[in-house]
Amino acid sequence: MTDQNHYEIIVIGSGPAGFTAAIYAVRGGASAALFGGMAPGGQLLQTMEIENYPGFTDPVVGADLMQKMMKQTQRLGARVLQESIVSADLSSRPFKLKSSGGQQYTADALILATGAQARWLGTPSEEKFKGKGVSGCATCDGFFYRGKEVAVIGGGDSAAEDALFLTKFASKVYLVHRRDKLRASFRLQEKLKSNPKVELVYDHVPEEFLGDAKLSAVRLKNVKTGETRELAVSGAFIAIGHTPATELVKGQLKLDEDGYIVTDDRTAASVDGVYAAGDVMDTRYKQAVVAAGAGCKAALEALAFIEGCPKRA
Repeated sequence: MTDQNHYEIIVIGSGPAGFTAAIYAVRGGASAALFGGMAPGGQLLQTMEIENYPGFTDPVVGADLMQKMMKQTQRLGARVLQESIVSADLSSRPFKLKSSGGQQYTADALILATGAQARWLGTPSEEKFKGKGVSGCATCDGFFYRGKEVAVIGGGDSAAEDALFLTKFASKVYLVHRRDKLRASFRLQEKLKSNPKVELVYDHVPEEFLGDAKLSAVRLKNVKTGETRELAVSGAFIAIGHTPATELVKGQLKLDEDGYIVTDDRTAASVDGVYAAGDVMDTRYKQAVVAAGAGCKAALEALAFIEGCPKRA
């Protein structure tokens, strides 16, 4: 390994949090590298239209937005590598990292922006209609279903919150749950029951998503009787949770019961010099602009940290 493989700040992850962190790191005078995997861009690569990211008069395609962020990051001087980090040793500084290409890297400070993946049902028809009526983000895509009927799949707080949010736009919202009662909090359940736009569909699971170019219906199966029925809907929102990408640091950083990185209000993780930003630590908002803001905070904290540390020999 050579000094060319050492950076003052290394960012792992290439969504809004990661790119923003790298931008602020190099703007702050640090040498910085970002590891973005084979397809930099994170979850936004699956988002066809984004209307709520500041600075764009017209909707922007998620992949286009991430390309702009990547080019900006590179123009400012950060190195962007289309590789993944496959192992990390956080036991001492500089932190030691190994890439999927077999290279060893070290860093004085580390920013984890590895994100979280929406959990999907895993059916072929679901995959077919992703971005064509099937979505994992109600707050991202709900606006496009104004005046239409939609379904939400799930039974926890996230599903209940998504269903209530969608009533702002949709004419009717079916909340489909595989059990005979929801797992959502009492308060949310009361709101669902009192909302005339919401219909609770218990004891059912999606069997198949139907349509031609776009989703037009969901075939449901009753888990008790085996009978099927079809819901004519234009959108289906999968709300069965998220899985944070924290395998890399499991056992080295403090994680919560769901696997998210625990940070303080300044994005610092449980090991000095390690910071986390975006969906890998955000259990609530799951928004690109929030992730970008956290990336900014993480970079500013990392810069302050390396300035206060002895210089590497």
